[in-house]
Amino acid sequence: MSFNIALTGLAAAQKDLDVTANNIANVNTTGFKESRAEFADVYAASVFSSGKTKNGDGVQTTVVAQQFNQGSLQFTQNALDLAITGEGYFAMTDSLSSQDYTYTRAGAFKLNKDNFVVDAQGNFLRGFPVDPANGDTTSVSLSTATPIQIPDASGAPRATNNVYTSFNLDAGATQPTVAPFNPTDSATFNASTSTTVYDSLGEPHIMQFYFVKTATNNQWEVRATLGGQEFDSTGTNPAAGPLATFTFDSSGLPSAPVTAPNTTFDPVSLTAANLSSILSNGATFPNDVNINWRDEAGTANKQPTQYASRFEVKALEQDGATVGRLTGIDIGTDGKIVASYSNGDSTYISQVSMVRFANSQGLSQVGNTAWKESLTSGEPIAGEPGSGTLGTINSSALEQSNVNLTNELVDLISAQRNFQANSRALEVNSTLQQNILQIR
Repeated sequence: MSFNIALTGLAAAQKDLDVTANNIANVNTTGFKESRAEFADVYAASVFSSGKTKNGDGVQTTVVAQQFNQGSLQFTQNALDLAITGEGYFAMTDSLSSQDYTYTRAGAFKLNKDNFVVDAQGNFLRGFPVDPANGDTTSVSLSTATPIQIPDASGAPRATNNVYTSFNLDAGATQPTVAPFNPTDSATFNASTSTTVYDSLGEPHIMQFYFVKTATNNQWEVRATLGGQEFDSTGTNPAAGPLATFTFDSSGLPSAPVTAPNTTFDPVSLTAANLSSILSNGATFPNDVNINWRDEAGTANKQPTQYASRFEVKALEQDGATVGRLTGIDIGTDGKIVASYSNGDSTYISQVSMVRFANSQGLSQVGNTAWKESLTSGEPIAGEPGSGTLGTINSSALEQSNVNLTNELVDLISAQRNFQANSRALEVNSTLQQNILQIR
């Protein structure tokens, strides 16, 4: 009997050594969770045996339990390196259409040849669909999660439909002494500024505004050119008159024309056909182009003014764009992925999906620091990062193994001594049996 007891002790010590060795081997594995071998005694007795004199039958391994405590973060220079702070797992699939999920905390992701976000084994990171404009999540169900793809181009070109500009004109300026207006002669105007607009093909054109003080107090004419050709308030070339005429009151604020209750000048709508006739590349402006004398948000302190200070551009922007190329990726703590492009566009791509389980220790290991759900883990509960009990996401960071190397080395020594002691018990038992067999 003692022989069998010693054998169970050896098996348990060997299991402890195996678990400890595995922890030590994965001390630098991203997202790895250490394991702990848990043991229980073996006690067998019949109805008629005396429990007072029963010594037990050895030891058995009850479970190798993983410890899901947080690992420390290692910061990197790669925006696609993701680390979870708190509870949760990334959802992964091995193909684009698969619904067979694996779950991991190893966030060393990269782009494959088709610009999908994948791990080192080629598994696809899943994300929730979002509104490209504001990033609002439309669904947080795993059934609607899709592989995350980062487009390397910002879609088709977008023709300019609105130009926004606001300024301060110098109240001390005088009427130019040279007339008529000539965009190539700086003596015929007081100040100028320009912006780039885009036609239907995405080709850029310079739209320049010139400000000319008139003989009337506090009154200014605005002239404009597109690609060096002057146009008027209808977008016609040659221009029949100024683009607009502004009047300011004695406080330097817009006087007329204004649309109550606004305090900005009325916009000028340039006819698409007239403005398109200026182009010579076969492109057009598909819609009328509106010149708005304000910033896009209509900020009150950015309205046009005429103060006794130098000419200043307060706002100058437009809503057109050419085809852009991917220049950067930003991932917030809520998992929202924003792609930036060379044309100035920023688009919400997706939101990294996260899941949690009622019992993480019930998950089934499948290797490559990944797990699958099991009967004891419960079903995955999906949600947005940072919501409920789900943790947040750190971009440009990786979660390191939670193995404490010092503790593991101590455990290794303890397991080694345990193995040696059981080996000695086995040796003594063998010696006793040999002595008994040698009795004459």
